[in-house]
Amino acid sequence: MIQTAKRLDRVEEYYFSKKLREVRQLISEGKPIINMGIGSPDLVPHPTVMEAMQQSLFDDKAHEYQSYQGLPELRKGMADFYQKQFGVPIDFNAEVLPLMGSKEGIMHIALAFLNEGDEVLIPNPGYPTYASVTELVQAKALYYDLSAATNWEPDFEALEQSDLTKVKLMWVSYPHMPTGKNGSLALFEKLIAFGKKHHILIVNDNPYSFVLNDNPISILQVEGAKDCALELNSLSKTYNMAGWRVGMVLGNSTLIEAVLKVKSNMDSGMFYGIQKGAIAALKLENEWFEQQNDIYTKRRNLIFQLAQKLGCTFDKSSVGLFVWAKLPAAIPSAEAFIDDLLLEKHLFVTPGTIFGSNGEGYIRFSLCVTEKKILEAISRF
Repeated sequence: MIQTAKRLDRVEEYYFSKKLREVRQLISEGKPIINMGIGSPDLVPHPTVMEAMQQSLFDDKAHEYQSYQGLPELRKGMADFYQKQFGVPIDFNAEVLPLMGSKEGIMHIALAFLNEGDEVLIPNPGYPTYASVTELVQAKALYYDLSAATNWEPDFEALEQSDLTKVKLMWVSYPHMPTGKNGSLALFEKLIAFGKKHHILIVNDNPYSFVLNDNPISILQVEGAKDCALELNSLSKTYNMAGWRVGMVLGNSTLIEAVLKVKSNMDSGMFYGIQKGAIAALKLENEWFEQQNDIYTKRRNLIFQLAQKLGCTFDKSSVGLFVWAKLPAAIPSAEAFIDDLLLEKHLFVTPGTIFGSNGEGYIRFSLCVTEKKILEAISRF
């Protein structure tokens, strides 16, 4: 037998990779499964985005290898987006790097900054990839608690009392996934001050700013943030381009150069046509977000009804592409509950436990489901 690398012993297969096999099996057996587990937008990009990609296919250099840094006009579009939406000036030649989805950026950042044995602060609950990537690069995950009691924000007093001498990086994600808790400039100021004090790289993963959010913000708005922070962003949710794999990382030129050094050894540049489509997307006016949010508002109101049918409670002020709902106290296990829901009602939602131990007692609904499907799910109860 060929032995796998020891690093794989510390990493589990991604939950959705495993669970969706079960869902597909049930569908193949004729079960009427409604999938509310995945945050993959079912809406389509703006027509101008698809037209831009189509037209680009006949350009002279459309099918060649592309620059590791992306087209200059794509970087310019990303920098202009940050200036327009957040008031953050970005040098498009040095402070932004296009990515093939922000998920690859998580790996690139880990490879660029973490050595074996370095420690990483990871939110509990939080995006599972932060932990798995930490394990893959043989760093050590240190989980910091988020809870409803602290409004899903870090407890800085508790962090200050812990041993931070080996901590190199801290992952944060506001608007928070999975809870939908919005960030604030006050929170970002605390994070930047914390990072500077302890020489910790703060990385904010920020793909949900424009989904059901009246106050989009960036950690880079904080004075001095570029000294110790990077921000990841994505066109996946914002522009319904999840399968296109277009993301970005922004920060000072020294930090971006380190990420580029990794990236340039991992791929051969983003497809030209996708870059042209992304350029068109970034030029859309805010009316685009308003139209998307009208749809998501209607869906979320129906999800609220469904959650109430299940006896759940939830925060109506949360933002993003999901509804984070607290199960009734009498239900001991979120995973057992969603398994029963899948088999008995043919409804798939996500157990909060896949995001960490503090997700026990919660489930997460995706808004990437049509109103018709949500009404059908409600009718099953």
